[in-house]
Amino acid sequence: MRNEQEMMDLIINTATEDEHIRAVYMNGSRTNPNVPNDIFQDYDIVYVVTETSIFIEDENWINVFGDLLMVQEPDKLDRGIGLNMNFERRYAYLMLFTDGNRIDLTLQAKETMLEEYGKDKLTIPLVDKDKTG
Repeated sequence: MRNEQEMMDLIINTATEDEHIRAVYMNGSRTNPNVPNDIFQDYDIVYVVTETSIFIEDENWINVFGDLLMVQEPDKLDRGIGLNMNFERRYAYLMLFTDGNRIDLTLQAKETMLEEYGKDKLTIPLVDKDKTG
């Protein structure tokens, strides 16, 4: 299993190298100092992107994170049952890798980030290319 530093390096380096990813932040149990680390914790990551469609149209890009055991796309499933989902604002991938690591990755438009950032008080900024916040 890749360790936490390897995963964080991968998440941050992927964002840094892609011009369409403008910022990255993390929330969830890994940002809470009162929650003990365990093997079941995932990485709750948000990539703030110039356009979500760039990533949604060619989903092979997620392979950079490792060998996938399974991936779920809850927004696609919700749209499939008739819910009005705006993929231009946000889109999520829930990924489980063969080494046991998990990333819940949300793509988010900058406008959505400006509305939602910080609602989770345990949000930690990781990358901010445009110095937006």
